[in-house]
Amino acid sequence: MAKITSKLRGMVPIEAAGDVVQIAPPTAGASTTVLNVNERLELFEAATIRQRKRESLAELRKRTHRRGWTREDLYQRGLPH
Repeated sequence: MAKITSKLRGMVPIEAAGDVVQIAPPTAGASTTVLNVNERLELFEAATIRQRKRESLAELRKRTHRRGWTREDLYQRGLPH
């Protein structure tokens, strides 16, 4: 079954078959449940909340990771002014 990774990339199951690669069909145990609109909206809202949390944590890391120098400072260090 195809999946979406944590980095938002699609994963499609494949199988090696000699000199070729085949996309694997869905397994018999794969879920074929059809969700109604409210269930889909609840899942979407939960995913949105998780994404906003990840974005806010990333922003927090950016703000708290101050080194006191920049990449440009490294390139200029040791050069005559």
